[in-house]
Amino acid sequence: MTAIAQRVFTTEIAALQEVCQLIDEQFTAAVNAILQTKGKLVITGAGKSGLIGKKIAATLASTGTSSFFMHPTEAFHGDLGMIGKNDILILISYSGETDEVIKLIPFLKWNQNTTISITGNPASTIAKNTHHHLNVHITHEACPLQLAPTSSTTATLVMGDALAVALMEARQFQPSDFARFHPGGSLGRKLLIKVKDLMRTEELPFVSRDISFTELLLRMSEGRLGMVIVGQPDDVQGIITDGDLRRALLRNPDTQTLQVTDMITHHPVIIHEDQFIHEAEELMMNKKITTILVSSSNDQCIKGIYQIYTR
Repeated sequence: MTAIAQRVFTTEIAALQEVCQLIDEQFTAAVNAILQTKGKLVITGAGKSGLIGKKIAATLASTGTSSFFMHPTEAFHGDLGMIGKNDILILISYSGETDEVIKLIPFLKWNQNTTISITGNPASTIAKNTHHHLNVHITHEACPLQLAPTSSTTATLVMGDALAVALMEARQFQPSDFARFHPGGSLGRKLLIKVKDLMRTEELPFVSRDISFTELLLRMSEGRLGMVIVGQPDDVQGIITDGDLRRALLRNPDTQTLQVTDMITHHPVIIHEDQFIHEAEELMMNKKITTILVSSSNDQCIKGIYQIYTR
């Protein structure tokens, strides 16, 4: 079984190398046409080509190119109404002779749409009747019967990825742009959420320098943050964490003589509320801490606390 898997990988890699050599000025022309359009990019294809088309449309939509997939059969039952004159169509068919796709061509010509085809046959009906053609011809399918689309669908998928990446770079698409289209994902959290969105702001555990050990312990327990802040919001002198407290007790078990100065960590790490959450977490990991104070962006007044383990 492992030998079969390796053979499939080897066959499909070889197919991609073949298609890589076929990329020419038609690719550049197709990218420029998409960049210049004022409409949407519509992907269509039937069968396995349609499934690949759906993925290509999704990739394009998430990387800054407004696009959607239209099934060629549904197009004849009203979906052609979704196509505007400024839209560009990508027609996918490895043979270039898929009947459902060919039937769309008369309408697209009448509607004066720019068309791009992705086929494995430059002499096919679809290739010859589109403005730009992207050749994904492969010599061998990975299927031992040479029947199931395998290498050919992989080549088509990668051609779609090449279009998406070329368009991204041409538009100077940035990680922040990607995050806006993925607000629910980890990248969206990393690039959109700020410290002020997740920090704790209520009943911050401020204490004075002359507080007793018992009072300190009670205040730390009430705050449920495992720490207290020594000073005032506009005059922070340090923090005491439960770790600081334990280490102080190991040095001096006599709680009657323990003072704030025996436990305090001076110069705590502070971050501005408008910084992104990933910046806070990277800083905390580098400093090997789990708690960070958050100040106002306008001044150094402490407004909140952010802790990694409270996410």
